[in-house]
Amino acid sequence: FNLQLWNNYFHLAVAFITQDSLQLENFSHAKYNKIQSKYGDMRRLIGFAIRDMWYKLGPNKICFIPGMVGPILEMTLIPEVELRKATIPIFFDMMLCEYQRTGEFKKFENEIILKLDHEVEGGRGDEHYMQLFESILTECAKQHPGIFSLVESFVILVKGLLERLLDYRAVRSDESKDNRMSCTVNLL
Repeated sequence: FNLQLWNNYFHLAVAFITQDSLQLENFSHAKYNKIQSKYGDMRRLIGFAIRDMWYKLGPNKICFIPGMVGPILEMTLIPEVELRKATIPIFFDMMLCEYQRTGEFKKFENEIILKLDHEVEGGRGDEHYMQLFESILTECAKQHPGIFSLVESFVILVKGLLERLLDYRAVRSDESKDNRMSCTVNLL
């Protein structure tokens, strides 16, 4: 097992699908349709490959926690529904790997909270992501009763943080200092 090789693979793949020139939702409708018909959404294809390779790592997955949490989060925040549905379960697998090794998933939790703040401030994330995140992780956790309550608490924590971050982002340009201050206090 060559850790550096796998690390390079994941980082390169995530860098590919998150590059600006592939963010189809930022293009005009005509350009979007033309690219879709000619090439399809390459982000989805590479995202599925990342997911498949993640699950092939077996016991070596623990080597990538917490280092790959940020890049995987960046990938799951791309506003493409099928990509999100396919890749959000990687988070549960990361939690499960760390839990099986240490009895908790604090490294994962701390990293995702740190990276989520950065990504939402950068304009990524939306209400639909928050709902998918909650439903997918809760559904995955139902298969593992021993970790269900910890995952449920984590999901509630992240959902609350994401709600506050999205509110803060929405009022950042608001003229009302009271609204901005209220959102800042809620976020803190």
